[in-house]
Amino acid sequence: MGPEDNMDEQAPSRARPGSTREWADGRTAPRILVAEDQAEMRVLLRRALMRRGYEVVDASDGPRLVQAIVDGLLAPQTQVPDLIVTDVRMPGYSGLEVLARLRREGWTTPVILITAFGDAQLHAEAKELGAACVLNKPFAMEDLVAAVEALVPLPR
Repeated sequence: MGPEDNMDEQAPSRARPGSTREWADGRTAPRILVAEDQAEMRVLLRRALMRRGYEVVDASDGPRLVQAIVDGLLAPQTQVPDLIVTDVRMPGYSGLEVLARLRREGWTTPVILITAFGDAQLHAEAKELGAACVLNKPFAMEDLVAAVEALVPLPR
């Protein structure tokens, strides 16, 4: 079973958003879905983004990333992420596999990929799939925060 199967099985009748929920009204913060299999790194990412004022949902592997997306679609009030930050190599599905599926489904949600294996081929594939950017580990948390803020600025 791949990310395609799980998303189609559980949310066949819901329209998939081209972008994301409305948050520019200033009442809620943008929702960021962080997927990272290393617990310490996931906690660091979550804390850094929450400190800036973002709402953060996290996932510890590829299947949980897909499940978080499906859960957001099936929620009484759709709660899909405004941005996805995902590790490339994770158990289950890779960040690239999930990105490819989202793009095939017409989602335009920005995706930032993070990786410890960022060779030229991976960067080219990520660009071709429409990733907003790829950050090679180790990276400065300020670089991630700057990329996030550029893609989904907080309401003022």
